[in-house]
Amino acid sequence: MLLHLLSFSSPSGVPVFWFSLLLFVFSGQHNNMRIVGCSEVDGEEMYGLDGEELWYADFANNKGVYPQPPFIDPFIYKKGIYEQAVQNQQVCKTNLGIALKGNKDVPLEFDPPSSPIMYPKDEVEDQQQNTLICYVTGFYPAPVNVSWTKNEQKVTVGPTINTPYPNKDGSFTQVSRLDFIPRQGDIYSCTVEHPALTEPLTQLWEVELKQQVGVGPAVFCGLGLTIGLLGVAAGTFFLIKGNECR
Repeated sequence: MLLHLLSFSSPSGVPVFWFSLLLFVFSGQHNNMRIVGCSEVDGEEMYGLDGEELWYADFANNKGVYPQPPFIDPFIYKKGIYEQAVQNQQVCKTNLGIALKGNKDVPLEFDPPSSPIMYPKDEVEDQQQNTLICYVTGFYPAPVNVSWTKNEQKVTVGPTINTPYPNKDGSFTQVSRLDFIPRQGDIYSCTVEHPALTEPLTQLWEVELKQQVGVGPAVFCGLGLTIGLLGVAAGTFFLIKGNECR
C-alpha cells in the first residue's frame, strides 16, 4: 500500500493538492490494483488487474463504468461498489486535510509525458468504422488533457479517455480513443497537455488505404504469358519435326 500527497499547478496556475492511496495485491501470477485519490475539487477510484482497467467511478455522471470491450466475458463487482466509492471520497478528503496541515510546504513535482503514440485499433479499411488510439505515458502527476482534431478541425464529440494508470516507476499512463470512419487523406491529430510541459505535444496520423490491384491488368498479363508459352511450345514442336525430316 502506498500513500501519496503531491502538489501541482492547474492549467490556470492555481496550486492543486492531491491525496492518493495505491493498493497492490499479488496472487500467484496476477496483480490486482486499487486506486483511491482526491483533491479539493476532484476524485478518482479505480480497480485494475494485470495492467488492465476493470472498473472506475465516474463521479461526474454518478455511476460506475466497466471499460472492457464487448467481446470479452463480462466482469461485475459486488452491488453498491459505486456508493462505497462515494463514501471513500469523503474519507479521502478528510485525510487530505490532515495531510495538508502536516505538510504545509509541499514541493511541486513534475515529470512530463513522452511524445504521444497514435495507431488504429484494427486494420484500416475504406469506410469501415475503426478506433484511433492515443497512448500517453511517463507523466507525473496525473492526469493529462488530451484533445483531437480531424483535418485541423477540433473534434468535440466522441473522444474518450481512461482513468490514469500507474506505472512501476511511479509515473502514469493514459489512453484516449476516438471512433472514426477511414477516408483516404484524412489527417487526425492528438494533442497532450500537462503542467510539466512548456507547450503541448501533438502527434499526427494520416489515413492511408491499401491500393487494390485491378482485375484487368492481372488478366491481360496472365493471358499474354499463356499465349507466349503456347508460341514457344509450337515453335519447339515444328523445330523437332523439321529435324526428323532430314
